[in-house]
Amino acid sequence: MKRIFLLLTVFVTGLTQAQLKVNDVQSFTLKNGMKFLVVEDFSIPNANMYLFYKVGSRNEYQGITGLSHFFEHMMFNGAKKYGPKEFDRVMELNGGANNAYTREDITAYTNWFPASSAEVMFDLEGDRISSLSIDPKMVESERGVVISERSTGLENSPWNGLMQGVSGQAFQEHPYHWPVIGYLDDMKNWKQADLERYFKTYYAPNNCLVVVSGAMKLAEVKRLAEKYLEPIPAQAAPPAVHIVEPEQTGERRIEMQKDVTTPYLYIAWKAPNAMDADYYALSLLNDILTGGRSSRLYKSLVDEKQAATTVFASYNESLDPTLFGIAAVTARGTDVANLENVIYTELEKIKKEGITAAELEKVKNAKLIEFYGQVETINGKSNNLGTYEIFFGDYKKMFEAPAAYNKVSMDDIKRVANKYFNKTTRTVGVLKANTDK
Repeated sequence: MKRIFLLLTVFVTGLTQAQLKVNDVQSFTLKNGMKFLVVEDFSIPNANMYLFYKVGSRNEYQGITGLSHFFEHMMFNGAKKYGPKEFDRVMELNGGANNAYTREDITAYTNWFPASSAEVMFDLEGDRISSLSIDPKMVESERGVVISERSTGLENSPWNGLMQGVSGQAFQEHPYHWPVIGYLDDMKNWKQADLERYFKTYYAPNNCLVVVSGAMKLAEVKRLAEKYLEPIPAQAAPPAVHIVEPEQTGERRIEMQKDVTTPYLYIAWKAPNAMDADYYALSLLNDILTGGRSSRLYKSLVDEKQAATTVFASYNESLDPTLFGIAAVTARGTDVANLENVIYTELEKIKKEGITAAELEKVKNAKLIEFYGQVETINGKSNNLGTYEIFFGDYKKMFEAPAAYNKVSMDDIKRVANKYFNKTTRTVGVLKANTDK
């Protein structure tokens, strides 16, 4: 074990010496409030641009749920200069590629391109931010696409419906209550005025963080930003999300039915947001439980007791208090209640006995290698910097993360297990085979 730790230490030390430093990140803010983070990296002749809009399903309300995800689609459907389907076509002709995703808290757009094509990329982004077409015909076409996507997602993935059901029970008042894709009836009834108001409010330059990494000098990024993005007027700050989920004072349960071979189980506990002091300990506990075949729950549930065929945990950064979830698929011949109890038994062991030094060292090393591996690439640099700026309050916190993980002790793991894994704050979802057919 000592030899493995020494090799990992040497590996990580080597990475840190060649890795991104806090002084490598340069920043400026346009007159309209759009903030930029820039990392010059000429290791390859390419660059990328991440645009993080501070809008997700958390910013919606019943009646317009799903609009954040809908605009992720609409942003590729034409604007004033580049018409329908032109965004992708022009980008590809210039050697670029793109993607986008929507979460509860943000909507992010990613562009990868040869640095020589940067001017075209800035022009494309400026066009769709300033003058996106919200043509009623295109709206109806894209509405059908996202409705179909919602239906297909629920039909094809047992997890989607189960996890959405658990979230809906766990959060009764906070916007995390509804799924990112939205409610079907809301999707069918968005009004043109809803769309125009939502876009103007949230797709404002002062509600966007841009991160550019790659073979571009700061001066060039700033020149292009001032030319194509600064003329876009700022808007009034979006309304704050002020709803605080009331304290949960008892276990909640939900049972669903679907055509599944064996039952699915999802248990979720209330957990803190990314800026909480317990975030790093919980993140490591997540890996201790299901991070690989030697993890606590995998060894117990899959290998030893053969009570489950699959088990994984989830705990992601968020702006507001969120969920720490454990999910598992029951093995044939195992009762789902037995599987649930086995999970609780394993958690109680951690709560009472704690974990070993070897377990903690293993997940710390894995976390550090993952972290440094991510920021080796220009894509990882942009994604991580943006994530820390938005969810942790400052991109500089990214450079403090390795020390924060390393500081977590065995007592910290035991403490957070006792603090958060309680019956009163958990919501349990079970998906069983449909017996009505």
